[in-house]
Amino acid sequence: MEPTHLFELVIGMFVAIIALHYVAHRLGLPPSVALLSGGAMLAFVPGLPAIAVDPELVLVIFLPPLLLDGAWTIALGRLRRHLIGIASLAIGAVFFTAAVVAVVTHLIFPSLPWAACAALGAIVSPPDAVSARAVLQRVKLPRRLQILLEGESLLNDASGLVLFRFAIAAGITGAFSASEAVGNFFLLAIGGALVGVVIGTAWVLLARRLGDEYLIIAATALLSWTSYLLGEFLHVSGVIATVTTGLVASWHQHTVLSAATRMRGSAFWTVIVFLMEAAVFILIGLSLRGVVERGGGFETVAATLGWPIFMVLIALTVARFLWVFGSDFAIWLGNRLGLKRYKPVGARGATVLSWAGVRGVVTLALALSVPEGFPGRDFILVTSFAVILGTVLIQGTTLGRVIAWAKLVEPSSEKAPLTLSQAEAAMAQAQLVTIQSRAYDTAGNLIHPQLLVRYQRRAVSIVDYAARTEHYTPILHAHFDVVLEAVATGRRELIRLHRAGEIDDETLHELERDLDLEELSAISAKA
Repeated sequence: MEPTHLFELVIGMFVAIIALHYVAHRLGLPPSVALLSGGAMLAFVPGLPAIAVDPELVLVIFLPPLLLDGAWTIALGRLRRHLIGIASLAIGAVFFTAAVVAVVTHLIFPSLPWAACAALGAIVSPPDAVSARAVLQRVKLPRRLQILLEGESLLNDASGLVLFRFAIAAGITGAFSASEAVGNFFLLAIGGALVGVVIGTAWVLLARRLGDEYLIIAATALLSWTSYLLGEFLHVSGVIATVTTGLVASWHQHTVLSAATRMRGSAFWTVIVFLMEAAVFILIGLSLRGVVERGGGFETVAATLGWPIFMVLIALTVARFLWVFGSDFAIWLGNRLGLKRYKPVGARGATVLSWAGVRGVVTLALALSVPEGFPGRDFILVTSFAVILGTVLIQGTTLGRVIAWAKLVEPSSEKAPLTLSQAEAAMAQAQLVTIQSRAYDTAGNLIHPQLLVRYQRRAVSIVDYAARTEHYTPILHAHFDVVLEAVATGRRELIRLHRAGEIDDETLHELERDLDLEELSAISAKA
């Protein structure tokens, strides 16, 4: 394919992303479902070239920034508090699911070597970070379940990748050592974490010294690939390195980034992540053509592999349910025996956790990277794609209904001691102390009377609001509705002045920025 045609194809893909997102919004569908389905349909459009996805390139381009974004935005306090539960899902559930899928596959195809069965189990066992984000953004979950799923999606790829590499090596060499595999897994994880700490710390030092917000944003954009590629170069876990880098940078970004850098960087990064997430699902759909052709066509795949694929899909779903419910039962039993550090999520919460295991780009990339000539390669490839398709189309579209059925309630133990309004009141009191100390000169004369009155009034009003939030909420909403109307009126007048030639472009942009900040502030206050 000529470079110009490739560029045209990429532009066409981005146009399709916008169109499919719009369709998903209008139809009330998860965007991942529309993108995956749209990509699959585009794959068979006459005249379009077949898309050959390079698995290593897909992992390197898409996985690091999406992992970094997840680590950057995750709640660190809850991550630490629920680390054992996250590890249970990210390591225990992945290993258990891989084992169950391997056993079921070997029962269906006794002639298939155990290494090939284990490779398939490793490929389909880890729920995907991209797919999880796409699903979780559209649903409302209690904080504990949210952090468990987010944390799992960040860390389980490392488990799946290690299992996959050992299974492939065993299939090629015929040798496998369980103790060596476990030892190497922890070595890769610890090494990746150390790389992440080093890169994250280097970014903190660099961000403090660069001084230019655009340089800082550019350096931050390269952060994920730097940590991932360095981790892989040093033969440790690039996934763990990237996640650790994101956690370190996230912890320090509040003190090393200016407000302007944070606003501009967030806007830039949000668009990049949106396009990357969408492109992943489009690429998965576009790869359907190659997968089906390798299997001999739709009719051949359905006739010869339909039942085995269905059994594998059932096996990995049941395995996740067994692990989640088994873990929750173990916590319940521990509570009965006096070990009350952790509380069970309950049958309804466990059902939601079990049903949220959606597969995606990592499963596809691992399946495509199975070496030519590896036993059962075609079956592994077709089954892996069917698992992605099944989990996205079935679990991705029904998870919202499952959550609505569960009627989950936020436990009081997961709620922060202070509400938003109480935190605002604490901030106002601290600000007032500073203003009071600076409002007078050394001779005791009041030199900033307006500032003092403003912050005194603000501190009193916010404390009163925190005590009577329910009373003031409707009043404030009406207040900020008027503010938004005033902003809209000011914006129209500003544009009229510019169109009439009465102000220049610099004045337009400066005043427009002020209106934007006022509008964002009012919208945030109403939320």
